[in-house]
Amino acid sequence: MACKDCKSKEMTNDQVIEQMDDQRRPFTERVFASFGSNKEVRIRQFDHTAPDHLYKWHWDEEDRWIEAQHENDWRFQFDNELPQSLEPGKIIMIPKGAIHRLIKGTDRLSIQISL
Repeated sequence: MACKDCKSKEMTNDQVIEQMDDQRRPFTERVFASFGSNKEVRIRQFDHTAPDHLYKWHWDEEDRWIEAQHENDWRFQFDNELPQSLEPGKIIMIPKGAIHRLIKGTDRLSIQISL
């Protein structure tokens, strides 16, 4: 099986399973209380040097709204939709259970997540 990340070598079944089971997170997170409500705001810093396989398709257990904190070349994608840009001032609403992913850019990414 060819590696989708580097496209230059064959991967064994064990290597594929190892990537699928990798539960590391490609970000650090700070959590803040939201003023005037019982909700929280999270700031996540994503690492552009983390392996591509860590940017997995996934879903979340609650609605959330995300916004990039600076200019970047990362993209966001819902399942069965084309990728879209992440930019300051653009808020993307992710409904509970919606399958989505981030597509890595060439530098770090900071996003604000409101729950």
